[in-house]
Amino acid sequence: MNPQITDSHCHLDFPDFEGQLDQIVANAAEAGVHRMVTICTRLRNEPSVRAIAEAHAPVFYAAGTHPMSAADEPLASTDELIALAKHPKFVGIGETGLDYHYTSESADIQKKSLRIHIDAARETGLPLIIHARAADEDMARILTEEYRAGAYSCVMHCFSSSAGLAQAALDLGFYLSMSGIAAFPKSQEVRGIFAAAPLDRILVETDAPYLAPPPHRGKRNEPAYTAHTARKGAEIFGIDYADFAAQTEKNFDRLFSKAAQATVAT
Repeated sequence: MNPQITDSHCHLDFPDFEGQLDQIVANAAEAGVHRMVTICTRLRNEPSVRAIAEAHAPVFYAAGTHPMSAADEPLASTDELIALAKHPKFVGIGETGLDYHYTSESADIQKKSLRIHIDAARETGLPLIIHARAADEDMARILTEEYRAGAYSCVMHCFSSSAGLAQAALDLGFYLSMSGIAAFPKSQEVRGIFAAAPLDRILVETDAPYLAPPPHRGKRNEPAYTAHTARKGAEIFGIDYADFAAQTEKNFDRLFSKAAQATVAT
């Protein structure tokens, strides 16, 4: 039996998985990945993402407006996100955040959207799911400003930013999520940032269908491959895989408490 782990961030509604979800979920279970959170990146797609979670017991979901889509989508409202959060399998707010690598021209609307999502996370008690790329200074500032205005919980998804942003997030009690990037041969700097972080603040994810870890790099990623990243995580922290898996499960359950309660109930 493989130790149980959770893929805290994937995109099962993407065309890459069309017609294959039963097999994808079965593959995950065989690898020890007993839960996954599929992320809706455009709120107009929320019904189809919700349907995936409803059809597959191990799948939970979150929804928000991805920062790269912020200029192209209607601005979400706090009330809209709160209403979505009433669904029993809706467990997080986002992904939201800032991406200045591809979409710096929409920085202002990204910031406005981010603050709305933070407000919804604060109001619902669900964790905020953050995408950050090439926006470390603004990201650290906004997360800190908003936290001082009222506490909320948060995970820095697919963390590959600077040590400074990692420390700012950790100082607020937030979590860092390790993706396949941490297993790439040239990602020594990212591995160093994770190694310096508290083990009780680490999650694992795929961001599937993207960023497949070795030995699948360059191919379509899927939740089962969380196990490869988690094994690299155990190596980074210098502990047994079973111990790393058990700790990341505790971390996920603490942050995504709604999913943890639903898992116990089933």
